[in-house]
Amino acid sequence: MAEKGSSEGYVFFNRQRKKWNAQYREYDINTGKVKLKTKSFKTEDDAKKYLDTIMYQKENPLYIKHNGIPLCEVMKSNLKLKLDTNQITPTQFGRVTRTIEKIEKTPIGSKNIDKITSDEIQQYLNSQTYLSNSSINKIYQQFNQTFKIAINKGYLLKNPMINVIKPKSVKQDKEVRALTFEEQQEFTDYLLSKDLKNCKYRNVFLIQMYMGLRCGEALALTTHDIDLKHKKMNIHRTLTTDEYNAIIMGNTTKTYAGKRIVPIPDFIYPYIVEQMKIAENQENNEEKLLFKPYNAKYTRRTNVNSELQRILERYFGITDISTHSLRHTFGTRCIESGMAPVVVQRLMGHKDIGVTLNTYTTVFDKFKEKEIDKVNQYYLDENMIKSNMLNEENNIENER
Repeated sequence: MAEKGSSEGYVFFNRQRKKWNAQYREYDINTGKVKLKTKSFKTEDDAKKYLDTIMYQKENPLYIKHNGIPLCEVMKSNLKLKLDTNQITPTQFGRVTRTIEKIEKTPIGSKNIDKITSDEIQQYLNSQTYLSNSSINKIYQQFNQTFKIAINKGYLLKNPMINVIKPKSVKQDKEVRALTFEEQQEFTDYLLSKDLKNCKYRNVFLIQMYMGLRCGEALALTTHDIDLKHKKMNIHRTLTTDEYNAIIMGNTTKTYAGKRIVPIPDFIYPYIVEQMKIAENQENNEEKLLFKPYNAKYTRRTNVNSELQRILERYFGITDISTHSLRHTFGTRCIESGMAPVVVQRLMGHKDIGVTLNTYTTVFDKFKEKEIDKVNQYYLDENMIKSNMLNEENNIENER
């Protein structure tokens, strides 16, 4: 560690305050002068970690020369840059930070980047196959981005990731399934037989299942988002989390395409009116949230999901459905009814038609024969194919 007064930054113990201090110099763009910055910590280790992060963010050459370049410090520096340049949201920052923290707790996470070999990276990734493919992919991306940065900055001459293969999880990818038509009918009958005292998230479930909203989008609704006269609902925000995993109101939806106007079905209309009246008369509800809890600012999605799973398992014996499945149910019914994929895309708020087609591949496959029958009937109606041609085909089929 550098000595006190060094331009590299240093850590020292403040006996008077009984705190460990990380101190470094920072250029003030407003005054054009260099200021001395100090931050206090309970432990020496925390102070050192903080100083490391600051020094690598500033790319202090002397500090790097004396201390080396820890893998996770490059990861954190890159992540901070993405946040500062608005390439990622605070929610994404928090999620990736948790991934980096997990890597940091392993032997490879504490090594300097120029000392890490392809074999070490491969062994580490192979040890993570108990995680989901999604989690493995996130870890792999962090390594991939970090070593590319190291090459670009001249820390390394050769990228060890070239010889690394991303392993597959031993777990099967979870598929979000929709309720069947019969399950949806039974669940709907159950919900409509209950009042809000006995099923407090009833209207959340109905909105998701019959309007296709994400759970966070439904929980972010306010009375200002509802146009009762035209029976429209404005979806433009979602509940999300900040970098500290605290629930916040997002400024937008999950994707830019998530902003949309959704028609309110006639039979859902009374339940939305009911929820609006509750919001208007509820104390401590300045935002006029449709689904504000009495003991907190926002409703947790995990609470809604847990309640849904409890109901479905207890009364219907269903154990593989989540709140996202209710949204998926809406999309599935839309396709089954013959709705054009581009309309489904707009209603669901998918960023492009490819997402819609890939998400509902099995549903489209199931109903493609029905759609082909429509084309065949069209040919007959327009006399493109003569009826005797079909009779000949039937005769050949019977002879087989």
